[in-house]
Amino acid sequence: MKVMFSAGEASGDVHGASLAREILKISPETELIGFGGDLMTKAGVRLFKNFKDYNIMGVWEVIKNLRRIFKLLDQLTEFMSNERPDLLVLIDYPDFNWRLAKRAKKLGIKVFSYIPPSAWAWRKGRAADCAKIADEFVAIFPFETKVYEEAGANISFVGNPLVDTVKPSMSKSEARKFFNVNESDHIILLMPGSRKQEINLLLSPMLESAKILSVKKPATKFFMPIASGVNVSIINNMIKESGVNITTVNDCRYDLMSIADAAMATSGTVVLEAALLNLPCVVLYKMAKFNYLIAKQFVHIDYFSLPNILLNQKILPELLQDDVQPDIIVNEILQLYRGQPHREEVINNLKTACAKLGSPGSAQRVAQKILDAAAIK
Repeated sequence: MKVMFSAGEASGDVHGASLAREILKISPETELIGFGGDLMTKAGVRLFKNFKDYNIMGVWEVIKNLRRIFKLLDQLTEFMSNERPDLLVLIDYPDFNWRLAKRAKKLGIKVFSYIPPSAWAWRKGRAADCAKIADEFVAIFPFETKVYEEAGANISFVGNPLVDTVKPSMSKSEARKFFNVNESDHIILLMPGSRKQEINLLLSPMLESAKILSVKKPATKFFMPIASGVNVSIINNMIKESGVNITTVNDCRYDLMSIADAAMATSGTVVLEAALLNLPCVVLYKMAKFNYLIAKQFVHIDYFSLPNILLNQKILPELLQDDVQPDIIVNEILQLYRGQPHREEVINNLKTACAKLGSPGSAQRVAQKILDAAAIK
């Protein structure tokens, strides 16, 4: 069999690589081809194009590069037409991938969607549109399935890949030694995200909060895990200007998260990673005012952090837009310090939320579904 992947960003490359390894374990003779990144290449996928040559973010950047994007779409369509894969597997990256999916459908090639568009949160009508194109869907969150089922899609949830990957590599005592902290030290993490806009809007209030906490809780040590691809010099300059002693970390971030008291974190996957490591977060999100006004019209959800969405209740404090203020952040995070009774309640709720992510081995289960779908004639 021949399976074609399409993954247009770093997270998709990680997922694609995991699926490729599992597919080749189950069925070594399967040929894997497509659009993705270096990790997928290492995992055995023969790439026609690498997304790093097309890594475009932001509305204006997309508009400026529309010609290149549509040329890539044409090239992948021609590649798909020549290769005639048994199945096209879309991995997230919805705006591009669903255009490619429509073309695959016209060529008579079956479509499999892994991490479908977030129709549960906004643009609910997308579920019906996607259901007409894809033969099968696999979601990575249990709450995603309802809207697709209502649209008539063949969708399942077989677990979340983070359950397998989010694990510390050291014991807690080894991690404390590695990061040069004592058991009596309080550790607070600053996790401002990887996107430039997130860092610009959220790192300053985080640093100001750390400054206040360093006075209120002198035994606190502050660390900042740095995501790959982030401009470290900008972050270092902002830390220097703040006057707060922050240790930046590039490696072993799960080990660091496993020994921390709490974190100030930008909403996203990192909050769920923290939850899996029993690390409570004060979850922050802020965007440009114009973008926020637009989003308010289209996004209709009660919570925006994944642990809260999983349990449909407020486990973690969420601060949005004008509420992202140092005094509010400090008041929330003080309740999450080790030794505070509220912290244990939060951790117990996080464990309950993470139990909804399923058991280990989701990549293997998805790989088998892909092979089964490819084999159907």
